[in-house]
Amino acid sequence: MKVRTQDLIERFELELVAGKDGIHREIVTSDISRPGMEMAGYFTHYPKERLQLMGRTELSFLYDLTEPEVQDRMEKMCTDVTPGIVITRAMDVPPTLIEAADAAGVPVMRSLHKTTQVISRLTNYLETKFAPTTAVHGVLVDIYGVGVLITGNSGIGKSETALELVKRGHRLVADDNVEIRQEDYDTLIGNPPNLIEHLLEIRGLGIINVMTLFGAGAVRNFKRISLVANLELWDEEKQYDRLGLDEDTMKIMDVDLPKSVIPVRPGRNLSVIIEVAAMNFRLKRMGVNTAEEFSQRLNSVIDVDHNEIE
Repeated sequence: MKVRTQDLIERFELELVAGKDGIHREIVTSDISRPGMEMAGYFTHYPKERLQLMGRTELSFLYDLTEPEVQDRMEKMCTDVTPGIVITRAMDVPPTLIEAADAAGVPVMRSLHKTTQVISRLTNYLETKFAPTTAVHGVLVDIYGVGVLITGNSGIGKSETALELVKRGHRLVADDNVEIRQEDYDTLIGNPPNLIEHLLEIRGLGIINVMTLFGAGAVRNFKRISLVANLELWDEEKQYDRLGLDEDTMKIMDVDLPKSVIPVRPGRNLSVIIEVAAMNFRLKRMGVNTAEEFSQRLNSVIDVDHNEIE
C-alpha cells in the first residue's frame, strides 16, 4: 500500500508551511527520524528516506547556530527523496528551512501537538499501513471479545454458522474473504474487503446485509484474531481429540494461532460449539485449563488405586 505525504496532512490535519510541490512524495518506511546528529553537522548516516520530525530540542539547537551553518544543515536535510519534515508544538519554522524546502520540494508540516504524541500517532499509522498482509478464505466473528476465524472447505457451513452466532448476539467481522495484517510480532488483525463489508452469503437466500437486518451492534470493522475453528466433515476413521489436551496450531504469516478442529455431521450445533470454544479459550488465558485439571484428577485416582492394590 502506498502512503504519500498528502495522506499525513489530511489524516492528522497538519498545516503545510512549505514545499507544496512535494506533497505527493511517497513514504517508504514507518521509521521516523529526529535529526539531532544532523543538526550538529553529521550527515554521514543521514536516513534521508525517512520522515523527519523536529521538536523543541532540535529547533532550540538550530537557533544557536550561525546563519551559514543553519543554511548548510537545512539544504542537506532537504533531499530529493525526503518525504517531509514535521514541526511539532506549533513552533515557528525557521525561514532558512522554508527556503530550502521550497527549493527542493520537501513538504514542511506543522502540528499543534507535543513531540511524543506526534511520534506515537504517526508511527502507529505508518506501521499499520506498512504491516504485512494476506487473505484467508473463512469467516471472522467476534465472540465474547475473542476473534474467532472459522475456516473449512467451501460449502461446509461457515456462513450459516456465523449467521447463527450473530443471532445469538455476537458480531460479524468478515465473511468469505478475511484480509489479515500482522501488527507487531504476535498480533493479527482481520477485516473485511470494502466490497463485502457487513455482508453474508447464505446458500439458498443469497447475500444479506447483517447490519441492516440485525443493527450496528451486530458487526465490527476489524478484530484481532485469537483462535481458529476449522470445520471438517466427520471422518469415522479419524481419532478426534476428546479431552482437549492436544493443542493444534495454524500459522498465518509469522503468528501461530491455536486451532480447534470441529467435525461436522447432522445434529451437531456448530454455533454453540464454537461459542463454547471461545469461552474456553478465555478461561485458558485466565489460567483455567479444564482438560489439564481433569488429567491431574484422573492421575490422582489412578495413583490411589495403585497404592491400595499394593
